[in-house]
Amino acid sequence: MEDILPANVEAANEPLLKENKDRFVIFPIQHDDIWQFYKKHEASFWTAEEIDLHADLVDWNDKLNDDERYFIKHVLAFFAASDGIVNENLAENFLHEVQYTEARFFYGFQIAVENIHSETYSLLIDTYIKDPMEKDKLFHAIDTLDCVKKKADWALRWIDKGSFAERLIAFAAVEGIFFSGSFCSIFWLKKRGLMPGLTFSNELISRDEGLHCDFACLLYNKHMVNKLNKKTVEKIIMDAVEIEKEFVTDALPVNLIGMNA
Repeated sequence: MEDILPANVEAANEPLLKENKDRFVIFPIQHDDIWQFYKKHEASFWTAEEIDLHADLVDWNDKLNDDERYFIKHVLAFFAASDGIVNENLAENFLHEVQYTEARFFYGFQIAVENIHSETYSLLIDTYIKDPMEKDKLFHAIDTLDCVKKKADWALRWIDKGSFAERLIAFAAVEGIFFSGSFCSIFWLKKRGLMPGLTFSNELISRDEGLHCDFACLLYNKHMVNKLNKKTVEKIIMDAVEIEKEFVTDALPVNLIGMNA
């Protein structure tokens, strides 16, 4: 794409990416808007042990129908893998590339939070699914479920290609667009008074992911000097939208069409 610059050229022309010899010390705060995002995230910390799944098993076995279980399995299968993909990008790319200390604090904390999300989704699958073969299939959904694989492949592709600005937009789409339909489906269960453990974890995780998406938008809108052209941004976003529409179509049984969160 025409926006792509060699990494060294991009870094030299982008203050956010330009080497910062003071990056190891946080005070004095230089970018208060970024720092406030970090403090907000720090204040909302939680752990997987706070989620009580005892009541969920009764709902899973006795109150949900096969179509609802099918959809939830696909949602959890994608989520279980997606946080690891987000973390790989953070650890391999963003945490090394970004030089603003406040942003590095945020990304470091985000990695820990994504680990908690991943643990929670794995715990949900492990609790609800008793058949070992089915459980294994869901844990390896990026290889075994086509609709999950397509989303995962798109996200993984952006770890290795594109400028920093493109990858920032792409992973905002992953944490915004790729997650939103699945979050809504779980909120639909909450409205019906079902699966309290799943729906509580969904509230916590959707709040976190909303913050991550907003943070990416903050960096791009307020701190990136060299913006992408409009068509490049639209292409990334529309690609993500089309893939998410395919996922929802594949994962949502016909009998559940009309769910409203």
